[in-house]
Amino acid sequence: MRAVAALLALVVGVGLAAPADAEHEVYYRYTVLGYVMDARGFPLAGRSVELVREKTGLSYTGATDDTGLYVLVARLGDETLGETLRLTIGDLRTQLTVRFDTANHADERGTRVDLDGARLRERPALFRSTLSRVLAPGR
Repeated sequence: MRAVAALLALVVGVGLAAPADAEHEVYYRYTVLGYVMDARGFPLAGRSVELVREKTGLSYTGATDDTGLYVLVARLGDETLGETLRLTIGDLRTQLTVRFDTANHADERGTRVDLDGARLRERPALFRSTLSRVLAPGR
């Protein structure tokens, strides 16, 4: 009888619990995207790309498409502000600092990093426009 009462209490407690935030919400996403081009400006398809959260060692991997575009989506919440990420494209590496407005849970968070020949260049000002083209191709 105690087991039934305990099970009933557990079921009722779970049913009344507040819903958990979905991990696909903006709060949990940090997108790093960009284009990988050779020294002449031609896209490099199929290049491996890796983003590593230095604090935990968690790795997010991907590859460039036919246009040289890559998109990596990391799971980072407000508490990661200021953390260091390591981005590797082929043999080149760069360090990124996680930056966003912790009060803003509506706008997408992230940065753009392009590989132009042998140089990695972070271009955060181009992040929003690039993301909008990725999410709504053909517009």
